[in-house]
Amino acid sequence: MSVAFSAIVPHPPILIPDIGQENIKRLDLTNKSFSRLAQDLAASQAETIVIISPHGTIQPAAFSMNLSPEFSANLEEFGDFGTKRSWKGDIGLAYKIRERLETRAPLQLISDSKLDYGSSVPLCMLTQKLPDIKIIPIYYSGLDYEAHFKFGQLLNRELIYNKEKIAVIASGDLSHRLTKNSPAGYSPRGKKFDKKLMEYLKDSKNQDILKLQPDDVFEAGECGLRSILILLGIMDNIKHEPQLFSYESPFGVGYMVMEFKL
Repeated sequence: MSVAFSAIVPHPPILIPDIGQENIKRLDLTNKSFSRLAQDLAASQAETIVIISPHGTIQPAAFSMNLSPEFSANLEEFGDFGTKRSWKGDIGLAYKIRERLETRAPLQLISDSKLDYGSSVPLCMLTQKLPDIKIIPIYYSGLDYEAHFKFGQLLNRELIYNKEKIAVIASGDLSHRLTKNSPAGYSPRGKKFDKKLMEYLKDSKNQDILKLQPDDVFEAGECGLRSILILLGIMDNIKHEPQLFSYESPFGVGYMVMEFKL
């Protein structure tokens, strides 16, 4: 088995010190959870991170995989001109995935060295002590939930036969509509969605997650479900124990950190 680490993380830019400043204290639980994950990631000796983000190139009928040989993160769109990080792409593994899946899944290749913030924030938080780790960014699509789960299952078949150890990280926030001060406004279905999704994840009820009603999901205003479904497909036949590290919502957005202990 080559999957050595797996987790679901949020991506609030406010976690980056130059952006969050004093407000970081309001995300203390999430910050501490990232520290735990960073330790576990380093201990896993993973050589490549497959990171699934909702904020890159999203195509209506195809998944996207970024094959750039080099990646860089900057968060200037959030007023941070000091945070600069870079990673190497795992071109070899990315091409193997492309070759195996090109006739079995709607997968499009892109090459963009600038990472989206859904990838950049988790990578900046988790890889500070892993300067040599490689990455493969993957972006979900506009296809239905089942298609995302099945895409993850196809990825699983390629990752488990890989000689190198792989980490898989699903980046995504939960509801953006938890309070009247939420960035997307308030909906009573936001809290219900977050509670239900976390319960299903803790109990490994993948089929129940796949049956979530699209109208309820849309009303919750989330951005992480499809990332999570791809990860669940990857982990479908890998023995693991879901462990919820933290959940908090001080800014009206649900931030959940969960590791799948292997």
